[in-house]
Amino acid sequence: METFFLLVRLPMCCKTNRPHSRMKIKCGCSIHRLRHMCFLFLVSLVATCFLKLVYLKVTVGESIYIDSHGVTGRLSGIHSHTYDVNCTAIYELDPVEIGKALEIKQKVLVPVDDESTVSLTSDCPAFMKTRHYNGILISELEHNFPLAYSLVVHKNAPMVERILHAIYAPQNIYCIHYDQKSSPAFIKAMENLARCVPSVFIASKLESVKYAHVSRLNADLNCLSDLLRSEVKWKYVINLCGQDFPLKSNNELVRELRQLNGSNMLESSRPSELKKQRFSFHHELKTVPHEYHSIPVKTAISKDVPPHGIMVFIGSAYFVLSRQFVNYISSNKVVMDFLAWSADTYSPDEHFWATLVRMPGVPGHIPRSEPDITDLKSKTRLVKWSYLEGHLYPPCTGTHVRSVCIYGAAELRWLLNNGHWFANKFDLKVDPVLISCLEEKLMELRPYDA
Repeated sequence: METFFLLVRLPMCCKTNRPHSRMKIKCGCSIHRLRHMCFLFLVSLVATCFLKLVYLKVTVGESIYIDSHGVTGRLSGIHSHTYDVNCTAIYELDPVEIGKALEIKQKVLVPVDDESTVSLTSDCPAFMKTRHYNGILISELEHNFPLAYSLVVHKNAPMVERILHAIYAPQNIYCIHYDQKSSPAFIKAMENLARCVPSVFIASKLESVKYAHVSRLNADLNCLSDLLRSEVKWKYVINLCGQDFPLKSNNELVRELRQLNGSNMLESSRPSELKKQRFSFHHELKTVPHEYHSIPVKTAISKDVPPHGIMVFIGSAYFVLSRQFVNYISSNKVVMDFLAWSADTYSPDEHFWATLVRMPGVPGHIPRSEPDITDLKSKTRLVKWSYLEGHLYPPCTGTHVRSVCIYGAAELRWLLNNGHWFANKFDLKVDPVLISCLEEKLMELRPYDA
């Protein structure tokens, strides 16, 4: 306090009339003025910093409420506020905008309760208008090349609706298979989606899906059977789960699928010795201390060789298959025998499709002599594995679940430029900014023909 008053009083010496050396007085007064100005500058700086801290506490320090269907606002809900994130700048990897997205991710609260989707879809006309399902335009090319989708889902209704909205086009057809174990609210949300959105329906036969069990494969097969019976003469079928998202607009996807000329797109590789154990031994479904509660467990009982001399390949549960291929396997005895043989294996969906596409005679088949088709060669699904980051992939900017990256906003450019058609995994709770920016960029990438 004494220093403060000293600094305030010092400039007064400039008014002295004593007959001392005037040069000394002049120099002393200059120093006092400088000190006084420095003091005022420091006071202003401290005040500015204090005000900025108060501003940050009010605007950023609070948790950010982001509605799971895309509406944003303060947690209090008193003041409506949309966070101004520039997706183009994020795509261009602008450090300021990336930093803003990271800040939002750290503060974000995204309630992904299924009830919100039930409420949103309770009034179909209002829902269709709010989410602009009726305003989607298509080109003649898209109209003449309808697609089919099998969505096998079990939770997080808001995310499922965001996926459906991103892939929706009126000429396409969509089968939703929900798990019989799903919550009543989730089931109601899915039924509402099927009731509100044209060309969306619930699978006629539903499974109680178990992790790595044949029930997961059967869920897709149930949808494929329904899709074949539909009136829509779709060209290709694509299966998705609840953490996938498209990387291409429908228009772009149709253009690339037409170039397949009836061939299929999926992984198909020769199994390692370790992977062979998944289908070389009988597995039994057992209750285990695991997040999925029950999984197929390997026994000491060896399985017989595959029927009809089938050579087993491995791949992924996800595919892009031609209508001719699906129609062929739906009534083929060799395929049915292979399905029955696969029922007691571990994660049969990861070898079933990869093997069928190598069978001689199937439409668009890949000769067994052809090289492996890995996840990097297949455009079907882009998955970033933690143990390959820094080698085949850039680092994950989101988080990891069982070695798989849940993407962050800083990966927007990499995702869109990688060449794949879909990617996994996405989570509104991990990074809602990325999903919103993907939606925005996909809308920009919809070049419609007249």
